[in-house]
Amino acid sequence: QVQLVESGGGLVQAGGSLRLSCAASGGTVSTYAMGWFRQAPGKEREFVATMTSSGRSIIYADSVKGRFTISTDNAKSTFYLQMNSLKPEDRATYYCGYSTFTTMSASLIQYWGQGTQVTVSS
Repeated sequence: QVQLVESGGGLVQAGGSLRLSCAASGGTVSTYAMGWFRQAPGKEREFVATMTSSGRSIIYADSVKGRFTISTDNAKSTFYLQMNSLKPEDRATYYCGYSTFTTMSASLIQYWGQGTQVTVSS
């Protein structure tokens, strides 16, 4: 069983920045992937970014390329999502998701964090 604890959401003005954190504990394997997804009201959960625990494989959704950066502190088993130049359309609940392989599909995520709300005012 893998536990994921997220933090870092909040309210920010358009153009501002936030950093989300996702701390993993429990039965993680030596190599895994952590993805960030988001879900706006009335919409499906969508892929934002993913990164392997080794840091070698990183993928971003086109909508966030150049603005968001995913990173990891392996010693802390913690992943981060640095979000810059935030736009009102980035408003959503953000979730981190653990899987033993790289995936951009929410349906293939094995464990989810509790979610953290990001609100961007215009």
